[in-house]
Parts: sequence; C-alpha cells; structure tokens
Amino acid sequence: MTLQANYEQIPLRQYAERAYLDYSMYVVLDRALPFVGDGLKPVQRRIVYAMSELGLSAAAKPKKSARTVGDVIGKFHPHGDSACYEALVLMAQPFSYRYPLIDGQGNFGSPDDPKSFAAMRYTESKLTPIAEVLLGELGQGTVDFAPNFDGTLEEPSWLPARLPHVLLNGSTGIAVGMATDIPPHNLREVASACIRLLDDPDASVRDLCEHVRGPDFPTAAEIITPRNELLAMYESGTGSVRARAVYAAENGNVVITALPYQVSPSRILEQIAAQMRAKKLPMLEDLRDESDHENPIRLVLVPRSSRIDVDEMMRHLFATTDLEKSYRVNLNMIGLDGRPQVKGLKQILAEWLRFRTDTVTRRLKHRLQKVERRLHLLEGLRIAYLNLDEVIRIIRTEEEPKPVLMKRFGLGEEQADYILETKLRQLARLEEMKINAERDELEEERARIHVLLKSPTKLKSLIKDELKADAKKYGDDRRSPLVEREAAQALDESALVASEPVTVVLSEKGWVRAAKGHDVDAPGLSYREGDAYLAAARGRTVQQAAFIDSTGRSYSTPAHSLPSARGNGEPLTGRFSPPAGARFDAVAIGDAETRLVLASDFGYGFVTKFDTLCGRNKAGKQVLNLDDDARVLAPAYVGDPARDRIVVATTDGHLLMFSVAELPELDKGGKGNKLIEIPKAKLAGGEARVAGIAVVAEGSGEVTLYAGQRKLILKWADLVEYGGNRATRGGLLPRGFRRVERIETTA
Repeated sequence: MTLQANYEQIPLRQYAERAYLDYSMYVVLDRALPFVGDGLKPVQRRIVYAMSELGLSAAAKPKKSARTVGDVIGKFHPHGDSACYEALVLMAQPFSYRYPLIDGQGNFGSPDDPKSFAAMRYTESKLTPIAEVLLGELGQGTVDFAPNFDGTLEEPSWLPARLPHVLLNGSTGIAVGMATDIPPHNLREVASACIRLLDDPDASVRDLCEHVRGPDFPTAAEIITPRNELLAMYESGTGSVRARAVYAAENGNVVITALPYQVSPSRILEQIAAQMRAKKLPMLEDLRDESDHENPIRLVLVPRSSRIDVDEMMRHLFATTDLEKSYRVNLNMIGLDGRPQVKGLKQILAEWLRFRTDTVTRRLKHRLQKVERRLHLLEGLRIAYLNLDEVIRIIRTEEEPKPVLMKRFGLGEEQADYILETKLRQLARLEEMKINAERDELEEERARIHVLLKSPTKLKSLIKDELKADAKKYGDDRRSPLVEREAAQALDESALVASEPVTVVLSEKGWVRAAKGHDVDAPGLSYREGDAYLAAARGRTVQQAAFIDSTGRSYSTPAHSLPSARGNGEPLTGRFSPPAGARFDAVAIGDAETRLVLASDFGYGFVTKFDTLCGRNKAGKQVLNLDDDARVLAPAYVGDPARDRIVVATTDGHLLMFSVAELPELDKGGKGNKLIEIPKAKLAGGEARVAGIAVVAEGSGEVTLYAGQRKLILKWADLVEYGGNRATRGGLLPRGFRRVERIETTA
C-alpha cells in the first residue's frame, strides 16, 4: 500500500518569494503603518480597546499597567510584553505625544531619558479624556469586528475616531521597503481645515494651509522651516521640518528654555561640553543645567565676556548640536482601500472625511434600527393596554398564549414576547402616559434621523457641529511657534579659536610642537635622543602653519591643532604623506594674504602669498621647484613689497641687498629668479651656497650673521654698502665671516 504525501513541492525561489511577501505585507499592514481612519497602529488600537474593556476610562481609578498589558497580549496581541508596554508608555508621555491617550501614574520616563520608565508592575494607567474621541461611538454599530488571533473573542478592525487622529499625534514606523514619519499637529487647526474642506471640496492645499500652518510638536521650540517648504511638503506628502531651541539673555548669560522635539537636555550638555574640551568654544566659559519642576527646560550658558556676540555663538551651537534639528516628514499610511500610500494634506483630510461620513452614517442607521425596534415594541404594548381584559383572558386560559395573541391582535413574534414579559404593574394608567410620551419622542427622533440620512447637506452640518464641539472641548493653543529663519551655519574653525601668540618649533627629525608666546627659546627646548632644533616660526593660534619638505612640497595644518611644547610633539609624517625619503626643512606661519620669499640654497627664489603654501590634503602641493641637491631655505616674511629689501648671504662670505620688488610674485609656486650670483664651479663643488635670506624694512632694517661662534650685526647704514641689483655677486664680508652659516632679522 502506498501512502499519499500530504505536502506540496514548489521551487525554493518561489517559496522564499511568497514567504517574504507575506511577511512584508504583515509588517506593513499589521505593525508599522497607521490607518488613516483612527491614526493608530494595531498594537495601539488594541491597547486602547483593551483599556476601555477593562473600564479604565478617564473617570475611573487607574489599574496596574501589567494588568492592561496582560489583557492585550493574552486576548488580542500575541507578541512580547516589553514591546507592548513600551507602546503603552509612549502614548502616556506628554513630551512624546501631543495629545496623550493614556494617563500614567508612576515613572513613565522623562524628556532627558524617555526610556527610563519603571517596570509595568510598578506603574498604573488609565485612559485620558481625549481617548473618548476614539471610543465614544464604538458600541453604536460604527465599526466592523473581527475574530482575535485564536478566534475566541472579537476585536474592532478600527476605532470610530471623531477627529483625524493620524495628524494629531502623528506616527513613526519602519516597514519592509517603506517607512512613515508623520509629525503631530494642532487639534484646532486640523479641525478647522476639515470644516473648510467640508464647506469647499475644491479647496487647494494652499487654502488648507491657511488653517494647518505646520506641525505642532509637544515642545515650545520654534519651527523655522519657510512657509513655501511647508506648503510643498503638504502637497507631496514628503519633506522635512526644522525646529530650533528657544533662548533668551538673562543677566549676561544665555538661558535655553525650550528644546526641539525628542532632544534631551543631557545630550545637549554633552555635545557642548565636548566642544569645550576640544577648545572649539573659546567664547563659552561654563554651562549649567538648572531644570526643575517649575522649569522643565533651563540650560544656562555663561559667555567668557560681555563682548561675546551671543547670537553668533548660538548660531554656531544651532549648527553643531541638536539645538537645531531637522525632522523627516513622510505622510505614509494605510488608506481606506487597505493599501499603504504617501498622501498629501488634502488627500488625508478628504479620505478621513469620507471615513467620518461613513462612520456617522453607520451610527445614524444603527440608532434608527434601535428606535424603530423600540417603536415596534411600544406599539405592541399599546395594543395590549387598549385590549387589556382580552389579553389577560388569553394568557389565563390558553396553554400557548403567544400564537393566540399574535393572531388575535396582529402582533409580531417580538411584540408578543415583549407583552408576555411585561409586568402587570407596568400596565397601570401612568404607564400608558409614559408609553405615549416615549413613542412621540422616538418618532420625532426617527424623523430627524431620516432627514439626516436623506440630506447630504444636513449630514455635513452634523459632522461640522461635532468637529467644532470636539475642537472646543479638547483643543488648545499652538505650542510650537512658526518663525521663518535660515538654517544655522557653523562658524569657521579659526573663529572658534582664541587668538593667542604661538611659536611653532620644528626638529631635524620632523617632529613639531607649539609653544605659547613668542618669547620662546626654541633651540633650548628638550628634544628626543638623536634629534635637535631645526627651525621655528612665530604667529598666532588662529593662523595656519605650513611646512616645506626637501622636495619643495608644502603642507599645512591649523596652528592651534599642534601638540603642546611641554612634550616632544608629534611627527609630521603622522599628519602628512610626504614622498619617500623626504625630510621637512622649513616652517612658516601666517594669514592667507601674508607675503613671503621662498628660496633655495642654489640662489633662486620668488615672492608668494602664504595661501600658496596651504596644501588641502595630506599629500601637500608642489610650491618650490628645486635643482638637484638644492635645499629649501627658511622663508622670509615681506611687509611692504615696494619698500622692503631682501638680504642674501652666501656661505663663502658674500652679501647682497636689493629691493623685494625685483623678485616675481608667483601664485602657484615655481623656481623663481636668481637672487645672487654664485660661480658655477663653486656651486657644483659645494664650496658656495646661499646660507640664508632676510627681509628688512627700508631705513630701519638690521640683520645678524652667524659664522661659528662669531656673529656680526649689520644695521641699515652697514647694509646700504652691500646694496646692488638682483643676481649680482654682492659685496665681500669682513675677514672672519667668510664661512657664514645663517642670517637672521633682528629688527
């Protein structure tokens, strides 16, 4: 006997595709995206419904949150209790929900740490008054009920929201291949827009934005997004909203009183403190958190002095911290057709109004059925009263009085049952008056309902009146002011550094450090074993420091970023990537427009701006073209190119002074022109090189020449004797200085 296999064979690819598609649809429809009708995700809907079933209305006493969570996951939502409880907590946090649906008692977290809430066994909760907007019409035939996960109970497929809750509290969620980011809005503004759309179905998004001016977060931070961007966002359903903290000057300090949505004060303090530790906020001296019960947000920033531009400082902080934050907007939700879609403002409100119209229609029809049933029963009761003796006789004499009553008086089965169940005392004369009064009242209500159902205009008026009533009862003023401002820009790095004198010291092995001040004995500093002083440059911390290697390439870095001179510094090869075998020969520091003379010991040089030396990457840039075996000389700074003089000294004792104006100014570097004449034979044999260059001011210059232990100070009157034209041999120095090692400007 062969057994029939009870399974289906399909390709793995087909199975995986089907399984993933099923999972995707589940996540989209049953977990991540809200429904346009009630604005709730399934877990939120089940929490609110379970609490209403437990009798946890706004007027009731709260119960342990664990009781609610137990009912939710046991009856409707077979998922983890922690995730369910977190969803409950979120709906109870006034700093997370614009209109909280749950009133929590106990620790439900704080703006500083929203996830610091206590365990569900410690907290209690109940519904807030505004939850009535979602639940008030639940038992009036307004929703469809579906079996729960195990088929033992029924749960509502949606809640009959009287307001477009999907916009009031917003929603965030990540599904498969899509996400939603709906910001919260002001109840009064949204209700007003709904009424406008009811009155004018052809109203444009621009018209509706006269009512819905923008999102309304639970915090008082400013929304600085321009109106035209908000309008484009509401038209397309996607965009972004930028919020900025609110601050005020108080006794010379800056006091921040409101932070953007979901930004914690501790995070802001941490971000600012990190910049202070990195010395990127020289204008700020101290910061304090003075938040308390009366002032939930109060962060105090203490400027270093009264001369600090507070607004400029705050603009920098807005750009570099979460004091200004951008929020993505993606109005993606499940529509009335059961499909996810990104919707514009008009589409959302129009679709919700269709939902509301259908809900009100179902409510009226349900009430009409109840009224007509009651009138049917009252009519039977009235017939019984008018024929009371006959009814009593039939009941007393007949074994089955029900069919006899139905036949004798033309009653329906339901009417006959109702008569038989009626107590004799209800047949007194007073009860007849009550029956007639109730009948008249119900007939009047039936007529009113018929009019509403047959007249779309009157139905619209009813919806408008109910919207106005709910807006008046639950609405409040806007919390997030709308103030158009440009997005903040961070200050330039140099503007964030205190301008202080600094001396950059370079060693022979290419190690660098920065010492505070200009009165620094650079050669006298301690150096690593086998290393020694090579060069130094004086400038300020706000300037760039440039280094030139033996191949003529230049590299730059902010002077304030260099290590302190208390230690041995750091190797430049850690910051830059010079060619293999290259060494660092010179250092300079200055502003972008500072002019200086670059030269090689072969006697060629040119004038250039300091900005030419500033390499934009680790590989640097070629600025000085060198002959074979030529070496870079220490740059000489130029004050006034038209009046300054350049002094060139050679190692074989020749000195020449000529005008700086005779040298070309090169913007991209190069080899330059000849500074001083050196015989080719001496140059080739290494007998003569340029020992160094110096720039002096006309009429007041002074240089010092070093030859071994000797030094020679030449004042302006002495230097004039060595004046000449560029590229000449120059004059011969006194005996004893025929082996010059270096030259320095001393005045």
